[in-house]
Amino acid sequence: MKYFAVFFLLWSGLFGGSAAWAEEAASDEAYQASMGSDGVQHVSILGGSYFFRPKRIVVKVNVPVELEVSLEQGVIPHTLVITAPEAGIAVNEKLSTDVKKIRFTPTAAGKYPFYCSSKLLFFESHRQKGMEGMLEVAL
Repeated sequence: MKYFAVFFLLWSGLFGGSAAWAEEAASDEAYQASMGSDGVQHVSILGGSYFFRPKRIVVKVNVPVELEVSLEQGVIPHTLVITAPEAGIAVNEKLSTDVKKIRFTPTAAGKYPFYCSSKLLFFESHRQKGMEGMLEVAL
């Protein structure tokens, strides 16, 4: 029992305390995708201890989007999920510290959540801990 208590305190300190920092790190300010000379909207997303930065992304409908997604250094695995078949968007990728390029062309305006689908046993999912954001597709 004594070892369980020590383990729990260490686990809480390592992983539970990062939630406040994550909220600070992931501002609600909208990020407008930049249009490249290639005609593609470019967005860099950093994920980490229960956050995505930027947390709100605005792109234009019917214009290709390229997300460059990576993770900060750490041991906790994360994913990026965007499920919006009505807009032609289907993303479900495991993330790493290496930049991963994800391309799609949104076909319908609207607001579509993105999130991390990871969950450890009996703990809250990463999404429940705040690792989510919003992709806004504008006309």
